[in-house]
Amino acid sequence: MKILVVDDSAFSQKITIKTLKTIYPNAIYETADDGVECIEKYGTFLPDLVFMDLLMPNMTGQEAIVQLIDKFPNARIIVLSADVQVTVREEALAAGALTFINKPINVDKLGEIKQLIEG
Repeated sequence: MKILVVDDSAFSQKITIKTLKTIYPNAIYETADDGVECIEKYGTFLPDLVFMDLLMPNMTGQEAIVQLIDKFPNARIIVLSADVQVTVREEALAAGALTFINKPINVDKLGEIKQLIEG
């Protein structure tokens, strides 16, 4: 499995990957610092799953979701954001995200992620 973690915070990237490794220790992880880099890396890395922050410079997560789904309709995107506004959540899901998980990611939320990914 290949996982792309998109977040403008290197610390958040590391925490997300460290936590995900508890359920996917053999996955290949790649990072992107914003939506622009996400679009570029997606096309070459071709991840099975994307964890997307929303508040980033250059291109927001919402914009990146729309572009990814447009270019790669089978992209599987999970939003991982500290933004708790209901409208933001609804917009991300309407754009094509599979689900919206509030930061920080933790072991308790991993069960939900694993169930969603593996059915």
